[in-house]
Amino acid sequence: MRAFDYVRATDTREAVRLLADDPAASCLAGGTTQLDLMKDGILEPPRLIDITRLPLHGIEHRGESVHVGALVTMEELAADATVAERLPMVREALLLGASVQLRNMATIGGNLLQRTRCRYFRDPTVGECNKRSPGSGCAAVQGAARMHAVLGASERCIALHASDLAVALVALDAVVHIQGPAESRSVPLTEFYLTADVSPERENVLEHAELITGVEIPLPPSAARSGYLKVRDRASYEFALASAAVLLVVEGGTIRQARVGLGGVGTKPWRAYEAEHVLTGAPATTATFLQAAEATMRDAWTVPGTEFKVPLARRTLVRELQNVSRVMA
Repeated sequence: MRAFDYVRATDTREAVRLLADDPAASCLAGGTTQLDLMKDGILEPPRLIDITRLPLHGIEHRGESVHVGALVTMEELAADATVAERLPMVREALLLGASVQLRNMATIGGNLLQRTRCRYFRDPTVGECNKRSPGSGCAAVQGAARMHAVLGASERCIALHASDLAVALVALDAVVHIQGPAESRSVPLTEFYLTADVSPERENVLEHAELITGVEIPLPPSAARSGYLKVRDRASYEFALASAAVLLVVEGGTIRQARVGLGGVGTKPWRAYEAEHVLTGAPATTATFLQAAEATMRDAWTVPGTEFKVPLARRTLVRELQNVSRVMA
């Protein structure tokens, strides 16, 4: 790790100003991803701006939404009573996303901004990585690719977005609040991320001198049921091979509302609109769930080593639709 300057910001506008004054500076919050990338030599910021003292720590319940400060930890959000009662798939995604030690350090803003776990991106000796060096190619396309993406992927990049929480939040139409040098803005999380087939080097719409200040999570109808299913190689502290965040409102055996997010298969947290279209207004049956899963994975882009993810993602989605709707196979 190279030497760097350390500055502690005292308020949000100061942090934004410090970022604007130094195009190469980075922010430091929980550091669970940032420090790993610095140790690996992937990131070498000359200055770190510590934002842990900024007033972005609270969880507020405002009407039919929950407002979460960017510096709230994963563990704090998982322990919130409203999240446990009304947003079980968010709580499950948080608890399945990291060990207790990491959940007590990792922040919500940092989780949404975490970089890919692609082994080629994180190995500076690999020259072919469009995410690190645009135009250099993608070593993963020809290499070992088991943990890579099949949605939003192309020969340019198949790096996987690893956040569990973001999968649940995109399904819930969460909104990210952002502070910039001149103004603040709010961006739906479904529009915040960019697919790797378009811009491997740029993963989201956040500009350099902008800072996530919070996330607004709409509360679903009280009749809704939701859950998060994560399929992985081992039961503890492992990234998803496939995951599904599902919210359903079922009345009289008919699905009145459906929200679906997929993880472990996309270059960004994947909102499965095709599945929602099939599900809405249809009977809550396994046959419907199979049709929804088929529609979701129809345009998957695979390489040798990732083909298995297509049927696995289908089965994962069907299983969680069954779990949430309480329809047995």
